[in-house]
Amino acid sequence: MSAENNKSGASKERKGLSRALKLFYGVGDCGFTLMSNVESYFFNVFLTNLAGFPLAVVTMITTISSAIDAGLSWIYGAILNSIKPKKWGRYRSWLVLLPWIVPFLYAFQFIKVGSGPVSIAVIIIAAVASHVVWNFPYVANVSMIAVAGKTPEERAQLSSTRAAWANLSKVIFSYVATPLAALFAGFIGETNKYGAVAFVLGCVMAFLYFAHFKMFDGYEKVETVTKDTAKKDKDKTSGMDLLKALGQNPPLIMLLLSDLAKWMFNFVVAGAASYYFIYVAKDEGLLATYILISNIFCVVGSYLAKNMAKKLSTRNATIYTFFAMAIVILVANFTYTNVWLVIILMSVAQFGYGIAYACTPALYADTIIYSEWKTGKNATGWISGLQNVPLKIGVMTRGIIITGCLAMANFSKEIDPAAASEGLQKGICVAFMVIPAIALVVAAVLLMFGFRLTKDKVEKYQAEIAARKAA
Repeated sequence: MSAENNKSGASKERKGLSRALKLFYGVGDCGFTLMSNVESYFFNVFLTNLAGFPLAVVTMITTISSAIDAGLSWIYGAILNSIKPKKWGRYRSWLVLLPWIVPFLYAFQFIKVGSGPVSIAVIIIAAVASHVVWNFPYVANVSMIAVAGKTPEERAQLSSTRAAWANLSKVIFSYVATPLAALFAGFIGETNKYGAVAFVLGCVMAFLYFAHFKMFDGYEKVETVTKDTAKKDKDKTSGMDLLKALGQNPPLIMLLLSDLAKWMFNFVVAGAASYYFIYVAKDEGLLATYILISNIFCVVGSYLAKNMAKKLSTRNATIYTFFAMAIVILVANFTYTNVWLVIILMSVAQFGYGIAYACTPALYADTIIYSEWKTGKNATGWISGLQNVPLKIGVMTRGIIITGCLAMANFSKEIDPAAASEGLQKGICVAFMVIPAIALVVAAVLLMFGFRLTKDKVEKYQAEIAARKAA
């Protein structure tokens, strides 16, 4: 953006994706996932082993923080759509305004300040506050797919590149997290080492989101907002507009339901994997091998998703992938005693997850276009923000499903893995393979019959929207 455009608050809108976006959109998501993985892998360990809280307190902390996070998951897009746009655009601005605050809040989620109620309160407040602050740029970042991607191919390209970078972070995390924690333990002590890791990776996230901010320069229309223009802001939405964008959008409702299956697969399979390798494979050391191989497959699937979407359409690629993943997982269940075959088959399923993860934002972008065509209002932020809802519910279902399957299999931590019964092993496989497979089949059916937005229809809706604006 030139200095003259900066002064006026407006810039010429760019057409077509830049080389930087084609190659590097998603580095911010790589940073985001690196940062959030500290919580995924180490939050419980910090609370029990380092902070020394009793299990009842740990359950209280994780339940309160996750319940508040899930309860607020729908509001971020609604706020972005309803307030006046900031200096650099309605969505792009948030990629630079808030990420720098996150490391300071997030670090306190992994720091024990004093003891008793004060320490518990600090951790819960830090967990909730850091998530609230980072969810605004997260939603804005996903919203930019629909803003910058003017065609189904461009949206698929952005979604695929984003997914590849996000999943690559899992491989990077497996190499950097533990050494960083060990390094900081020598400086600030064992108890608060993950706080330092959270701060450093939070800074990485903020820096890489700033890279996204620079990449999207010129892709979002920016106008100087005055009292008069604010009243005429066509992109500003009321509460009723947001309700219409959801209630009059059957494809979006079906997509939200099916997207839950994708996140259930991700979180439940990840959470159950440890039990499989301890009690079924009876070789806990293979877990690291499985994580590495499966995440490499996931990255490759994410990268190739754009080619599948181009050949089959994003909708069809997602449906076929869900069915294929379910079949592969069920085969793994029937051969659950063949550990290496299970590793290969579950890694192939992760390849499919990479494809689905990459395609989903493009499908949400299609529902954004349908919504604007149907209601006459642009609800990009609101609909993009709704992607948070199945994600947060998926996190909550992880504990319910895994704990339920273990309980039905009469699991006890006192059981010697070498003496694990066949019933326990099959119960673990129900969580690891069977329930995720069933969820994926349901998701594919929902998309097949409930998501009827084809490529041709979306392009037709876009043309009609453009004609209305030109009139």
